[in-house]
Amino acid sequence: MADGKYVVFDFDGTIADTIDLSMRLYNKIAPEYNCKPVDPADRYLLPSRNPKELMLEAGITRLKLTKLVLRVRKELGRHIHETEPVSGIIPALEEIRGAGYRLGVLTSNSRENVDRFFTYNFKPGTFDFIYSGRNIFGKDRVISRMLEREIIPIDQVVYVGDETRDIEACKKAGIPVISVCWGLSRRESLVAMNPDKIADEPKELPGYVQLILGDR
Repeated sequence: MADGKYVVFDFDGTIADTIDLSMRLYNKIAPEYNCKPVDPADRYLLPSRNPKELMLEAGITRLKLTKLVLRVRKELGRHIHETEPVSGIIPALEEIRGAGYRLGVLTSNSRENVDRFFTYNFKPGTFDFIYSGRNIFGKDRVISRMLEREIIPIDQVVYVGDETRDIEACKKAGIPVISVCWGLSRRESLVAMNPDKIADEPKELPGYVQLILGDR
């Protein structure tokens, strides 16, 4: 019985195909803050880079970072109707929920943007909670705060994300992680970090969830 067990998903790149749009929006507003745009060709290199080094190279101070995040969130909200769920993710989520697992979302995006996206694309009640939190230098702390707020034991949850930093954060937080290959990080980068499972397609997720949580 899966009652009380949670599958928590990253939003951008894992559920929603928002990465390219977010990069375009950042590049559009970066000159306003005297920041360096992102080369689309570097998309898969970004997750492997040190965040502090990236910020220094792009001319992003901590103050600018806060302003940029808020601007990109605002612009993304205006364009959220242009984005779509990752192909195949909806039936995968429905199968996981149908097996009795509870679904959550952990995102650095705004709650308003996620709510709007779900209104356009998902049935009401698909997700049990949405937790919006940002800590670019310590996602493990965000995960721990989420688990505490939602009262989720670490042995009753699995995280699903698309970045190498998701793997690192989950290991620090003490929870298993399923990495997906359709988001920001390349498969070889994910493999090198040794997640619990790696999904090449959304249809693989229900089986991996069962393998990890089914006997707990």
